[in-house]
Amino acid sequence: MDTRQMRCILAISEAGSLTRAAERLGLAQPALTQTLNRLEREIGTSLFTRTRRGATLTEAGLAIVDDVRASLAHGDAAADRARAIAAGRAGRLTVGFVTHAIYEVLPRALRLLRAEHPQLEVVLREMSNAEQVDALAGGRIDVALLHPPVSIDAHVHELRLGEEPMVAALPAAYEVAEDGRVSLAEIARHGLVWFPEQQIPALRSQLLGAIRRAGHQVQVVQDANRTLTVLACVAAGLGWSLLPRSVRALRHEGVRYAEVRDGADLPAFELAAMWLARSRPTFADAFAGKLSLQSS
Repeated sequence: MDTRQMRCILAISEAGSLTRAAERLGLAQPALTQTLNRLEREIGTSLFTRTRRGATLTEAGLAIVDDVRASLAHGDAAADRARAIAAGRAGRLTVGFVTHAIYEVLPRALRLLRAEHPQLEVVLREMSNAEQVDALAGGRIDVALLHPPVSIDAHVHELRLGEEPMVAALPAAYEVAEDGRVSLAEIARHGLVWFPEQQIPALRSQLLGAIRRAGHQVQVVQDANRTLTVLACVAAGLGWSLLPRSVRALRHEGVRYAEVRDGADLPAFELAAMWLARSRPTFADAFAGKLSLQSS
């Protein structure tokens, strides 16, 4: 049953008459009658009972009319989507992001993008830095929101989105000083729960170097590749952590946050957007444009 035949069935069922259905379809009635006769021969049963007063669906016709209507609706939707994609109004954008991006940057950009491209399908994937680098180079994501610096084996655009100082995450039961802050010595004594070396190698090296230059021996006592995993390990008493200040938006049972009293020389968490450079504008470029409104 092709699309033309399905439209004929629906027109006849809704009009209740071959004459009125032919007028609605812009066909001559004999042509519509021939189409219906041919279809009924092909499927081996009558779909309509025809009288001088009109045409009504048979039991067989009633059994298939809803499926016919749904099939046409799906086909029309697919055609509309194809036209929208061809016109640049719709498509698919896959965005990879580190946890840091969900606090402010990602929601605002998505809101602006959706207002301009309401038919665009956006796929969101929370991924580590290393996972995003691999996925962007392999074309599995279109945009990466990650912590620079990174090295990507592809021609990409990069947009720096800002940076945040580090705050300490520590077990909630720990009694901090009256000023509500902790020291680098306290952090070093408890050891760090932090991201694996292969995930953010430059930032990890800078962090450990800053603490050691301040005169404290420090070790990463537990690797954890997601922020929530880091917080779970801190709550379990495995160590303390240093995370971007915006992490305070995450309320995690068993964890408290504190400023670092002597942490002026600690590196900042920087966030950047990277996307593949193409010869013509893409939705990744449009998304980056929304991000740039926040970074300017």
